[in-house]
Amino acid sequence: MYAVIASGGKQERVSTGQQVQVELLEAETGSTVTLQPVLVVDGDTVLSTPAELAKASVTGRVVGTVAGPKIDGFTYKRRTNQRRRYGHRQHYSLVEITAIAKG
Repeated sequence: MYAVIASGGKQERVSTGQQVQVELLEAETGSTVTLQPVLVVDGDTVLSTPAELAKASVTGRVVGTVAGPKIDGFTYKRRTNQRRRYGHRQHYSLVEITAIAKG
């Protein structure tokens, strides 16, 4: 059994016991979160319509926060000695999927 969840404008395929990085959540470490599934597959059964997914849910436990890869950027304007270097490192919440319920 697996599900496709939506979090932070992105979708991720998850199964029970898997750890997944999602956009930073307003939840403390160790707390339980409920994520909205977009698709639930259980063998031959596929739940994909909004009426079927209203009963389905994916629960997980927040393990902690992690930082993504460092993004290095550089901008310049030619012939003006105008240069700028910048970096960014996105923070994510690490969630362990504990249960996928069909409802």
